[in-house]
Parts: sequence; C-alpha cells; structure tokens
Amino acid sequence: MSDAKFMAMEPSNASFDGLIGNGVRYLIPPFQRDYSWDIEQWEELWADIKGLPEEKFHYMGYVVLQRKQEDNTFEVIDGQQRLITLSLIVLAALRKIADLVQSGQAIEANQEYIRVNRDKYIGFKHPVTLAVKSKLTLNRNNVAYFKNLCAQLEPANHRFMSKTNKLLREAFRYFLAQDMGETGEEIAQTLYDIARGMMFTKIVVEDDVNAYKVFETLNARGVQLSTPDLLKNFIFSMVAKNDSVLPEQLDELDERWSAIVTNLGESSFTDFVRYHHNVQYPLLTKKKLFSTIKKQIHTSEKAMAYLNSLSDMAPVYSALLKPMEEKAWWVNQASDYVPALRYLEALALFNIRQPLVVLLAAFKRFEVNEFVKLVQYLYVLSIRYNVVCHLSPNEQETVYNQMAIKLFNGEYLRASHVKNDSDGFRRLYPKDEVFKTAFEFHRMPSRQSPKKIRFLLAELENQLSNGVTEDKMVLEHVCPYHPEQGWHDYFGEGATDVYDRLGNMVLLEKDDLKRADFTTKKQAYRDSGLALAAKVAEFEEWNAASVNHYQAWLAEQAANTWRVD
Repeated sequence: MSDAKFMAMEPSNASFDGLIGNGVRYLIPPFQRDYSWDIEQWEELWADIKGLPEEKFHYMGYVVLQRKQEDNTFEVIDGQQRLITLSLIVLAALRKIADLVQSGQAIEANQEYIRVNRDKYIGFKHPVTLAVKSKLTLNRNNVAYFKNLCAQLEPANHRFMSKTNKLLREAFRYFLAQDMGETGEEIAQTLYDIARGMMFTKIVVEDDVNAYKVFETLNARGVQLSTPDLLKNFIFSMVAKNDSVLPEQLDELDERWSAIVTNLGESSFTDFVRYHHNVQYPLLTKKKLFSTIKKQIHTSEKAMAYLNSLSDMAPVYSALLKPMEEKAWWVNQASDYVPALRYLEALALFNIRQPLVVLLAAFKRFEVNEFVKLVQYLYVLSIRYNVVCHLSPNEQETVYNQMAIKLFNGEYLRASHVKNDSDGFRRLYPKDEVFKTAFEFHRMPSRQSPKKIRFLLAELENQLSNGVTEDKMVLEHVCPYHPEQGWHDYFGEGATDVYDRLGNMVLLEKDDLKRADFTTKKQAYRDSGLALAAKVAEFEEWNAASVNHYQAWLAEQAANTWRVD
C-alpha cells in the first residue's frame, strides 16, 4: 500500500479522554485474543503515568478501529490491551472514591465524582437493573467478568476462573494499590491527568480488508500490530455462523489457534498463512492475502476446513523452518527423516525460505525416502541458485509455487518427477559452467558470516573424504584478515582485497597461527590432515595469483559437491 493510500486512512492523535470520554462505544471482536497483560506491563504503564507531571503526555502507540454500521460504534482491531488496562485504572480510581463514600467522607461530592467519571469513561448504569452499558465491550471470554466489575467495582473471585479473567482481577487490584491521592478531588484530578495525558495515534478503517492493509503497512515500518488477531476474528466469526457449533468446540478451536501462533510466533504467522495458501493456489503476495482468503472462505464449513488445514500444516511448517529445534518432532514422525535435517539446517542457516512451499506439499504426498531425496535436491539447487549465483528469488518463487501445486494435486509422485521437470527444477538449476564461474570469485563477509563460510568449507572437506563438523573447526585466513606490514610486503598488491575471498580461507582444528608467515602456515596446513589446507600448502608462495588458482580449484570441487545429476 502506498503512503498516499495509507494517509487516506486519516490517522489522528487522540488522548484516552478523546477516544472514550464521549458517546462512542468500542467493541472487542468476540474471537480476538483475551486480555493478557500482566505485572510487567502494569508496572511499566504505571511508571509512565507517574512521569506525566513532568512529561505532560505519554505516547501509547497506534489504535486501529473499524467503523460499524451502528452510529458511534467501532470495533477495536488493535489496541485492546491498552484500552482495557486504562479502563481498569479508571475502575480502580472509582473504587477508591467509593471507599471514601463508605467511610463517610464528603459523600455528596464523592458520589458526584463517581457518577461523572463512570458516565464519561465506563458507561451508563441502567436506572432499574444497575447494569452498566459499557463503552468498552470485551471479547466472549472477558465480557461477563468485565461487565460485572464495571457494575460492582469489586472483582469477582470465582473458584474456577479462567486465567485471563484472573489477570483482569489482578490488574484491578494492582492499580487499586497505587497512590492516586487521599481525597476524592485528588483521585479525580489524577484520573483527569491520566485520561488527557495518555496519547494514541487513531486510525479508522471502513472494513477489515483495509484493516489488514494497515497492519501490513505498519508492520513493514517496524510497528508490530497483531495480524493473526484480524484473521482469527474473521475465521472464527464464520465458524460461529453455524448454530450447531457449540461453545466447547469454539474453545477447542481457540486453543488450537493459540498453539499455532505461540509455536510460530506472530512475526512468522503471516508468512505461514501465505505459504499454506501457495501450496495449493497460484502465487499470492502478502498484500492480497487477506482479501483472497475472505473470498475463498464464505461458509462455516469452509472456515472449519481452513482451520483444520492450518492446524494440520503448522507443525510441519515449524519443523521445516526450525529443523534442529524440532528434531524430536522429526524423529517422532520417523527416524528415517533425520538425514534431511542437515539440508534443512543449511536452508535455515542461509535464510532460504522459497523451497518451503514445495516441501510443505511434499511432506503430505511423499514417502519418507522420497521426501529426503527432494530436500537434498532443493538444498543443492539453493546453494547453486541462491548462495553462489545470487539469481532472482522472484522467478524461483513462481516456479516453486507451480511445483507445489503439482505436488498437492498428485501430479508428482516421486522426487525424480520434480527433479526432471524441465519447466521447473531443471529450468532453475544453474549449469556447471555458470556455477563454477560464480564460485571462482565468490566473496562472503567473514566477520559477519563465519558460520556460513565454515559450513560451505566443511561440505567441500567432506566431499574430499575428510569427515569434519563445522562447529568444531575454526576459520583460518591464509593472508591474515588484518595483515601486518610483513604480509603486505610478502603478498604484494591486493593483500586487503582477498580477506573475504573463499580462496583465502581454510578450516583448521585450532586457531594458533594468527599472523604467522606463509612458510610457518604451510607446515601447519600439511600437518592438519585436512584436504583444503593441504591443497594450499602445495603453493610455493601466497599472492593474488595463488588465491585465484586455489579458488578456481575450489570451484571444481564445489561443482562435484553440490550436484544433482
């Protein structure tokens, strides 16, 4: 979304008083997340409030609202935790004043403070039932408890309270224990300062598709809003349209959804939803994701099937994304998956995610041995295409999407079917000469990427029959990273130009050489028993020509190491 479209949403600044201290009503969507702030956030907020006398204002971030058809009614798309917590502070202040009334202090004035502030920030009491028509209506799990707290100014203490309602109770008690003043007037003044001092940036959208675009735009700018909540509210609302779905079933689905978000993390969730879509449908960008899902899921049955599919595929996505963290999960599926972990870990190390859409589809379709073969093929392709040749990831993503759809539809039944597809794998696979030319002059910043370089060199070592593990090896620069004058004189022109060339690096078991001269290093290389170091030891002297010759030899080894015949 362009900045012009974003600004058309007309973001504006508003205090808590400006947001809620009028006739506007706010609804937390029924399936949005429960109240979850705890002592850490309460303490941080109260510290900010205590700073108001000096600072005058404190910025609370964005609140995203969606206009409803009813007059002056908005859904809170993002910002509910902050609005609820500030409302709990108001309730605690009202309770403090009510306690003064109970003790007989300035009864009429304090009752008026309660009435005015309740009407302004909480809602109106029904003259007969005394029930409060709240300005802020919480989600299905918090609504009853919060309404009772608004009416009674006393937190209920049921025996089987949910965790989220316990947090509401404890938040109220925490703020009740804070110093807001001794008299009703002082407490009312504190409340006045808080309501006007806590500032928000308010964004109002007309529908949830625009809300999703706002989330994506702000998240791209580093303002993290909860995109999963928006999608969840839509999906669960669709499920709930089926009257036969019981509350217990919704609770179970809610738990499954929370498990997905917790396992993946909010930052990865939208990526997962996009990969989940691209496994079976034509390639979709993030910008069109939410609107497309809304068009596809237009019945309760489709929403339920979608939830089940997300729940089924999320553990696989997580295991592909974090293979070593999820090693137990892989072994649980079948120990024969373990050989694939080395290749998956390499994809994670180099942050190559394009193959995940293919592997998500293949996991459900292929036998274990065929899946492992496919992981190896895609790993080799990724080293050639992404790591060394730096070819277009956009073209790769398009081809992988087409592969995934064929896998999903059962057109590919074996790893060889993928490998031999001339419109897919073979189209992307860099030929040997292209790969060797790119490898021959390949550089990697050794101070920023030592683990990646050790991995590549270890793979080359192991191709030459030396069994090494990169984590137990150190990276040795033949011409030192910061060469002293002696090395400059010896190496000749370009000593500082080669420190990031793969042709100037080897692996060793110890880091004892530092800035030793080349003669000393050569002897250590011969004694190491390592193939790459022994090759460097064959050179009579070390200069720019030696680096070029050695890296050309490395390129030949690389073509054999990362090869799919």
